[in-house]
Amino acid sequence: MNRNITFSADETLIEEAREAAQADNTTLNEQFRLWLESYARKRQAEKAMETIERIREYASSGGRKFTREEMNERR
Repeated sequence: MNRNITFSADETLIEEAREAAQADNTTLNEQFRLWLESYARKRQAEKAMETIERIREYASSGGRKFTREEMNERR
């Protein structure tokens, strides 16, 4: 479901952006949607990488190399 939102920006900037979008055969609204999606996904990716890094630190062997037997050992 789409939701309408309102932003404020310099009139000249808005007009230049509309003209650029029109030259690209798209709309300013569509370009904003694409940017918003990209921005949200970038944040999700950053959070995922932070989580992976925390897990790596937790599960780190401290540089110790395990033997095959140690890696396959059942406890």
